[in-house]
Amino acid sequence: MTRPVPSSLSRLLVAAGGVYTAQSLVGGLTFLGLPAVLRAENVALDRIGLVSLAMLVWALKFLWAAPVERFRLGRGGRRRSRRMIIVGEVVVALALIVIGFNGEVSFNGLLALLILMAIASATVDIVCDAFLIEQFPEHRRGLANMAQVGGGYLGMIFGSGLFVWAVSASGWQQACFMLSGIVLLLSLPIVIAREEIGPALATTATPGLLNGLRNREVRIGIAMTIAFEFGGRIAQALAGPFLIDAGLSLATLGLVNGVGGVAAGLCGTVIGGIGAQRLGPRRAMLAVSGLGGVTLGLVALSMVVGVRSLPLLVGLFVLQGAVMAAGFVVSYARLMSLASPSQPGVDFTLFQCASAIAAAFCGLSAGLIAARADYAATFALASLAAVAAIPLLVLLERRLNKGSPS
Repeated sequence: MTRPVPSSLSRLLVAAGGVYTAQSLVGGLTFLGLPAVLRAENVALDRIGLVSLAMLVWALKFLWAAPVERFRLGRGGRRRSRRMIIVGEVVVALALIVIGFNGEVSFNGLLALLILMAIASATVDIVCDAFLIEQFPEHRRGLANMAQVGGGYLGMIFGSGLFVWAVSASGWQQACFMLSGIVLLLSLPIVIAREEIGPALATTATPGLLNGLRNREVRIGIAMTIAFEFGGRIAQALAGPFLIDAGLSLATLGLVNGVGGVAAGLCGTVIGGIGAQRLGPRRAMLAVSGLGGVTLGLVALSMVVGVRSLPLLVGLFVLQGAVMAAGFVVSYARLMSLASPSQPGVDFTLFQCASAIAAAFCGLSAGLIAARADYAATFALASLAAVAAIPLLVLLERRLNKGSPS
């Protein structure tokens, strides 16, 4: 039976959840909210596609993770995490206000503000990840990752569905002001949170990108990230196209991705947090990987036998979404323990960027395989990849154990 979380950690959980929700709000706005509103204003599709360029920032944040981490780590063990997070959130809130005041701003101006918001949010992400690694003991990080992943799903609601509704109900300016207020409100818990003083670092431990890549544990962590997510990412890329080809309407798919996806994500987040606490991140990763293999195998089997029931197919994909959310929680908990205490922000950023690059590669590969084979073969491959991840993870864990006394 696990002991209750100390009150200080409970406050940190609320603060972290608020920060991650605010960051995800920017992603939801960029990926889902703004494209829908811009299309309703008859903006050309090719220009709307440019909006997604802002999110490339998240895949490239490793480029400035080291200087951010060097600035975050103050002398004598004092940290600047909270101040940096607050400044980043204020930048996002101000950018939303500027967008609101300039409803007729040029498209290039809007894109520039979105990129600014993405840079600020990605920087906050680097800092907040390091903040959690330092403030939470290893056996409590599953709870921290629940706030991390759960906040991500909640933020998507604010940035997509709520924003679109507010634009239709009250107009562009009020919707932007509303999001700005939400960002500031979500930032209040981190303002009053306490940050424990961390250990002073030796002068030779200056954070750097190459230091992370030279770290054996970080390299193994990157391999674990790719192996663990490979199958799920392939399925994620093809879920929407398959359901459309199966006869699901676009409107219904939007509802499934919105309400169903968020509900599944939040449920999976809770399950992943409980699994990480009860089983430990290592065993929880193996369990989730096996569960993912079973779920994806059922999807492939349903295609082979010719299942036509849309509710059943949708249910399987919603279940897979919950498994993926649980996977993010347990894998983040494990990866946080592999980040070096001298530069946790840099190392964990490398893990996340590896995940983003793997997602892009899997998305491209899934489309190519499905075009040359079929959906059933592609989802069967995804199932096999999820199952194959189990022995790979065991092998990588053994390599870690050989390299350290623990």
